Amino acid sequence: MAEPTAAPTLRRDRSAAKQLFFGDIFEENLFPYPSMRERDREMLGAMVDAIDDFLDAHAKQLKEWDEHGEQPESFIQGLRDMGLFGLIIPEEHGGLELSNAAYARVLGQTSRHDSSVSLTIGAHSSIGMKGLLLWGTDEQKARYLPRLASGELIAAFCLTESGAGSDAASIRTRAEKQDDGSWLLNGEKIWITNGGIAGFYTVFARTDGEGGKMSAFMVEADWPGVAHGPHEHKMGIRSNSTTTVSFTDVRVPAENLLGEEGKGFKVAMSILNNGRTGLGGGAVGAMKNLIRLATAQAQDRKQFGKPIAEFGLVREKLAQMAVDCFCAESTVFMVAHYIDSGVEDYSLEAAISKVFASEAIQRCAHEALQIAAGNGYMKEYPYEKIVRDSRILSIFEGTNEILRLYVALSGLKDVGAQLGELKAAVGSIFNDPIKGFGVLSGYAQRRISHSTGFGADRILRQLPPRLATCAKVYEKYANELSRVSDEALREHRRGITEQQFVLKRLGELAMDLFVGLCALSRADTLAKSNAEGADQAIRIVEIFTAQARRRMFRCVKGMERNEDDSVDRLAGDLLGRGAYPFDVL
Repeated sequence: MAEPTAAPTLRRDRSAAKQLFFGDIFEENLFPYPSMRERDREMLGAMVDAIDDFLDAHAKQLKEWDEHGEQPESFIQGLRDMGLFGLIIPEEHGGLELSNAAYARVLGQTSRHDSSVSLTIGAHSSIGMKGLLLWGTDEQKARYLPRLASGELIAAFCLTESGAGSDAASIRTRAEKQDDGSWLLNGEKIWITNGGIAGFYTVFARTDGEGGKMSAFMVEADWPGVAHGPHEHKMGIRSNSTTTVSFTDVRVPAENLLGEEGKGFKVAMSILNNGRTGLGGGAVGAMKNLIRLATAQAQDRKQFGKPIAEFGLVREKLAQMAVDCFCAESTVFMVAHYIDSGVEDYSLEAAISKVFASEAIQRCAHEALQIAAGNGYMKEYPYEKIVRDSRILSIFEGTNEILRLYVALSGLKDVGAQLGELKAAVGSIFNDPIKGFGVLSGYAQRRISHSTGFGADRILRQLPPRLATCAKVYEKYANELSRVSDEALREHRRGITEQQFVLKRLGELAMDLFVGLCALSRADTLAKSNAEGADQAIRIVEIFTAQARRRMFRCVKGMERNEDDSVDRLAGDLLGRGAYPFDVL
């Protein structure tokens, strides 16, 4: 992506997604669309070809390993030899020091072949040892990073427990501090990706004390008391190692505390936020492969005397797959740009990219299988495996339901902080109109203009005519998001956290806005540079914007008129009975 100096207007202290809740399209952090830095571009050119050659040579075995649920040690060694465990580790510690953007692009390439391969690499880099990169001391990095870069140690992230999935704060694994400063670790983690092959675990445990209730530790697999369970047999990503990991009176040295004591939740969330570009990049790569397969299938398969590619409903599927892929890619690499450029808060953007990309790949896989029809359902063909593999993406690294609520609540947080100021300022208007308007915050000024239409100016820069038309939709619904956010907070106040139907609508609005603006920015940059495919990119933005406008309209109207109460009562009836109550007998 662009180096920080390549985008001098970028504001590292602002979140473009959070600004949408104020009705503000924060142009400085959206335009121009970033480009891959030259060093990464040069390295990726050779890496992409090497990855293709290596994985093409194992194409048959990849299918067999999926069936049997294993990746043999000889294959893991091949990944080591290619340097794929050192992608984001600094050169001084033996790694390749790729940017987040280049790293996401590598996972996109491996995902064109096999998602389990991407997961083995990604769980190591995105989350397994990411905490060490973000929070480790110089001594800790010098001790572990060279071995992690070479793949001598493969890393895993140990947070999830039985009964503690999305609710990470409810973990029961405990670490008790000893007199000599070491810790005694006891507990069990479940569904740990790379659990059976890892030599390095980032472990989260309760450490109730003055500093907080959870801490993070670096634990080596060969320490006494550390053990992992058998390979879990899963619906998808079957050849990747997933196991339980248990800790029985494991003595953890004081110097293996990661970050500050009691700050483990902060460590965990920063790891997950920072690592989501890998997941998104993998989803984009898999979508590109599906589009390649589906277009070939549509052209080759004939029905009623002509290729099914000539049928409107098949063409509709292909077009939608391209829209989803372009928009997911635009969003994922915008977020990578924020991380690489040192933007301080990108948590909402990262969550949005994860939700959108994970759901886009599932839609894409579903439609590609449908185009393949009966062949798509057969194990002989790749479609059913991709459907199985992609299903996990909306579950792990934060379920999409939780992330939708997170997007809404995080966006509302700063809006709520302004409500008191707004009330005081509006009161002053009636006492002294000139002075009253002078003390209005930027947020309050926008709220007044949204309500009255007075003082509303164009938000976005000069765009090509077709994109300018799209931009008006995002300008309108950024204002609408601000308005309905303000109204929701005024109505529910502290109770807003329990209003999940409301929060979902706000989250959906924010996601369509941010994704659409990322795609708009990319198309604008392509158009102004006369790049190949610019017209197609503009067409994609027009299609997505029309679809997003309809969704956003429904979300806004649904804030006032909806069937939420009936839905809730119906669910309550089902839960009370424990079964569906109807039968034709």
